[in-house]
Amino acid sequence: MTTYIIRRLLLVPILLLGVTFLIFGMMQLLSPVERTALYLKDFPKNDKAIEGLIKRYGFDQPVYVQYWNWLMGVKNPNTGEREGGILHGDFGYSRSSSMPVGDLIKRRFPNTVDLALWAMLPMISIGIWLGVQAAVHQNSWIDQGLRIFSIVGTSFPTFVFGLLVLMVFYAKLQWLPPGRLSGWASAVVDSPQWRTYINILTIDSLLNGRFDIFWDALRHMLLPVLTLSYINWAGFLRVTRSSMLETLRQDYVVTARAKGLAERDVVFGHARPNALLPVITMAGFSIVGLLGGVVITESVFSYPGIGSAAARAAVSLDIVTMLGFAIFNGLILIVANLIVDIVYAFIDPRVRLS
Repeated sequence: MTTYIIRRLLLVPILLLGVTFLIFGMMQLLSPVERTALYLKDFPKNDKAIEGLIKRYGFDQPVYVQYWNWLMGVKNPNTGEREGGILHGDFGYSRSSSMPVGDLIKRRFPNTVDLALWAMLPMISIGIWLGVQAAVHQNSWIDQGLRIFSIVGTSFPTFVFGLLVLMVFYAKLQWLPPGRLSGWASAVVDSPQWRTYINILTIDSLLNGRFDIFWDALRHMLLPVLTLSYINWAGFLRVTRSSMLETLRQDYVVTARAKGLAERDVVFGHARPNALLPVITMAGFSIVGLLGGVVITESVFSYPGIGSAAARAAVSLDIVTMLGFAIFNGLILIVANLIVDIVYAFIDPRVRLS
């Protein structure tokens, strides 16, 4: 098991290097002047000053030198020390948000994590439960109803469902508002008395003893969580049902039934654990999608996460912000894939020997 984990860990830097090669290659489609403009808040109009900046940032150097400077930063002519570089968290300046891209990620990512934490549990647990019920009651009215539910969920556009629940629960009933917090709650969070522990609002509100802030934050997240869960339930239902049906036909399940085990023990003790392998892969990439920012959902509900910031950058043609988000999402994807591989090995020992 240790050897398997070490092999997977050794692949991480190689994959990260591949991601940086890809992003840097995309940047080479821009001219040196355009690339210089991407990383400056105030771009000069004078040609001589522009040429000086191109030389300072090394955009007139060979490609391998440019790549090294992009990773590690450029040398300051006065101190000789390197400044910037994506390995130091300098992804450039976001014109769409009027702040450095690194600061934008630090500000928005905790909100996306907060939303992902509340969406993951109902999304995965209920989706798996529905799939198991559909497989166990194959071809019954329960199975038929859940299959119709799955088809509707798969074909329902996310923004349509989001607008629908927003119209019902906010516009008509005035129960669940969009956004992140109410005005009074934002004033409390921004006050000097508020203590930030881990920068995740629902957890920080509990640690501050402010259950009213916790409920207000949760109330604003209920509709995005419902939207994300419903759209993903359909996928988890279909994958779990298919895997369960295949597992229930295996010889060891037939043998367990022949020994007189209760049907519940057969289904939940023998069949379900082995049927969850493909579901784990789907869950891993679903979580990556949540942490990478759910663009449509966050935009529909005016939720200030990574996804809505990416949507604003795309509309504004803010290339450097989009590239920064691409690197960040690539890192999340690689880490999530590593975790999925390790979980796979714990569940199925055959994976360790492959």
